[in-house]
This record gives sequence, C-alpha cells and structure tokens, in this order.
Amino acid sequence: MNRDDLTLPSHGLPRQAPQVQTGGAQMSRIVAGAWRMAEWQRSPQDHLRWIEGCLSLGITTFDHADIYGDYGAETLFGQALALSPGLRQRMQIVSKCGIRLVSAHRPAHQIKSYDTSAEHVMASVDASLRALQTDCLDVLLIHRPDCLLRADEFARCAEDLRQAGKVRHVGVSNFNVHQFSLLHHHTRLVTNQIEWSPLHMQPLEDGTLDQAQMLGLRPMIWSPLAGGGLFTSEDAAARRVREVLDALAREWGCDPATVACAWLLRHPSGPIPIWGSRRLGVMQQAVAACQLSLSAEDWYRIWRAAKGHDVA
Repeated sequence: MNRDDLTLPSHGLPRQAPQVQTGGAQMSRIVAGAWRMAEWQRSPQDHLRWIEGCLSLGITTFDHADIYGDYGAETLFGQALALSPGLRQRMQIVSKCGIRLVSAHRPAHQIKSYDTSAEHVMASVDASLRALQTDCLDVLLIHRPDCLLRADEFARCAEDLRQAGKVRHVGVSNFNVHQFSLLHHHTRLVTNQIEWSPLHMQPLEDGTLDQAQMLGLRPMIWSPLAGGGLFTSEDAAARRVREVLDALAREWGCDPATVACAWLLRHPSGPIPIWGSRRLGVMQQAVAACQLSLSAEDWYRIWRAAKGHDVA
C-alpha cells in the first residue's frame, strides 16, 4: 500500500464538505463509498485512518451494501469503527439490501436474484448491523428494483424497522420514476441512488432528476466518474469531455475530477455524489468541487462534449 494514499496535503486544504438534508435525512454533500474496501487489502488501523481522513474533510456519510466485497466490506468497516467507537456519532451510515448473490457466505442462494420480502429485508438489516458493529442504519436503500416487490409489505417492514430503532430512513437505488412513485406512495422515501456522469446522461432525460427536484429529495449519485472511464476510456465522448474538463481545470486551477464533480453538483436537484477512492487526496478533490459554481455556459460545454452536438 502507498502510505501517501492515507495522507492529506498540509497546505491548500479546501473547506469541509457541507451538510445537507434530503427528506429529513442528514448527509454530507460528498459521500464516501465503501464498495471496493475489500479490494484495498488494508489493516483495520489503515481503514480507520481512511475513515478519520474522510471525516476531517467533512465527508460524514459512508455508503455500503450488504453484498459489497462478497458480503465482507461492511465487516471491514465495522472492525475499523470498533477501534474508535466514538466516531459513530460523527457519521451517517447508508447501506443497501435486496440483492441475493451466489456466494459461499450465503449458501442458501441458488441463483442471483432480488428479494424485498419483509423476511429478507429484516434479516439483511440485522446482518448489516452486526457487521458494521452499530445499532442503527441512518438510511436503508433497496439496492435494485424487484419485479416481485410488494410495496405495501415493504412499507410495513420499513415502519417496523423505524419503530425498532434499527433504521432511521429508507430510500431506493436504481429505481425509475414509476417505481419510485409507487413505493413513495406507500412509505416515505428520502433518496434514489442512481448512476449519473457525463458518460451516462440518462437521468437528465428520463425524468429521474426532474422527479427528485419536484419532490425535494436529493439523489445520491454512484459512478460519478463513469467507473474511472471518464479519464481512461478512449471512447470519442470520453475524449471530448476530458478536453473540456482539462480546459476548465486549467482556468480554475484545480483537478479535472473536481470540475466533473462540480458539473454534477450544479444541477438544481441537489445531487450527492459518492466518491469511492482509497486515496484521501482524491476524496479531497471531490470536496473542493463544493466551492466551485460552474456557469450555465460551462455546464453546457460539458453537456455538449458528452453529447457530441449543440443543444437543439
């Protein structure tokens, strides 16, 4: 491991990421993603240093899912948190359930499938709480739309979890407008965690971000850099976007990733991007975006680069 990954520059630190509200749930404007934590091959002490570094940047919200790291990432986070239990009061933990992976850790699963039954959700929440070594999830999300979702059953389950003090808020991930409306009709949702980046523009076109703005519920954004493809892909759209990001970064005196994050933050739905890097310096680049305000023309320069044509 490169020890510099866990070191923040001693000068030029940006202000901390601000705190925001979505449907009554508090989150930091930039969220730390734990998806790849099992791949980092770090000790609990180093995981703790990463957590502490994120908190020092004002990144107080950590995004998990029961399946991350083949059902192991939550345990790694919990082991780190156990070294400094007081940190739990300074953070919000988001986790997801509803996907059943075929795994040696879940021998009863015969095929990959979805399960949003009350029985499965209750068991998943209990397992996540044990792994994370905490007594409550700040936000629980359904990870993927389940064709067999019974909205009324899940609503009762969500209320039971709230009443038991195991979950404070509920939301969804990857739901389309109609799926979100159905479940939101039955129980109060606080967010929809969706994929969005200059290389994945669908939420701008399918009504997802419009619905978020209409309901006043900030969307969480996964893969905001297109899984790294924004800076590594040789696709024509990626090359065009990089050219614009590089030019704006030179103008602003920042990293191109900061500009890409600022492009997301500029949207009036109030997006909350998830940054999943093991490197604190990269997390810092996202926080720096909170201090930028792209003009409409600069925003549309990136849009035009992504689309390959002017607006109509």
